[in-house]
Amino acid sequence: MPAGTTTLQRSHVEQLVRQILKDHLNTPVRTTLDIPAISTGPNPLLVNVSARHIHVTQSDLEQLFGPGAKLSTLKDLYQDGEFASEQTVNVIGPRNRMIPNVRILGPTRDYTQVELSYTDGIYMGIDLPLKTSGDHDNTPGCVLVGPHGAVNLSKGVIRAERHVHMSPDDAAHYGVKSGDYMSLRIHGPCGATFNNLLVREHPKVKLEVHIDTDEGNACHLASATKIELMK
Repeated sequence: MPAGTTTLQRSHVEQLVRQILKDHLNTPVRTTLDIPAISTGPNPLLVNVSARHIHVTQSDLEQLFGPGAKLSTLKDLYQDGEFASEQTVNVIGPRNRMIPNVRILGPTRDYTQVELSYTDGIYMGIDLPLKTSGDHDNTPGCVLVGPHGAVNLSKGVIRAERHVHMSPDDAAHYGVKSGDYMSLRIHGPCGATFNNLLVREHPKVKLEVHIDTDEGNACHLASATKIELMK
C-alpha cells in the first residue's frame, strides 16, 4: 500500500453515506423569506429559492415506488395545490455520480422532469440546458432510482429558467404578458439584479418569483433588505 494511504473500514463508509443521505434529506425544497417588497400592485410579492427537485408522471412514480403509489404531502408550497412530497429518489448522472434523496414535488404531471442548479450539473457531469419547465427538446437524461425500481430518462434534465408567476391582475399592473421578461432587484449587502426573468401568467396563481440555489446564494437572499420587480 502506498505511503500515506488510509484504509477506510466498511462501517466508516456506511456511516459517512448515512450522514450524507440525512443531510440531503433535510434540505428544503423552497425557502420563503419575509423580505419587504417595493410593490404597489394588487398582491404581495414573494421571492422563493427552489432547491433541486423532480416532477414525475404517475407511471414513473409507480415504477419508482411500486404499483398504485401515491405522493404524500410533506409540506404545502405557496401556490395552491402544489406540495413537497415525502417521496425522494436518487439521481444518477453519466459519471455515475449520485445526488441522493432529491425530493418529488406534487401533484404528478404529464411529464417527468429533473430540475438542477448549474453547480449540481457540474458535479454530475451534465451540461444543463436553460429551459422553461416542460420544454425537453435537446435535453439530457439521467437515471432515477427509487425503493421499488429505476427509471432511465432519455431527456428532461434541465436548469429551470428563472421566472415569475403572476395573475392577469398582476400582469396588467406591471404592464407585461406571459412570455415577456422582467428584472428582479435584490437590495442588501450582497445585492444583485437578475435580468431575463420569464413571466408566466395564469389566472389561478399567486405573485411569486422562483430563483434557484445558485442565484439565492449569489445575492445572499437571507440578508436582503428589500426586493423589487421591474419591467
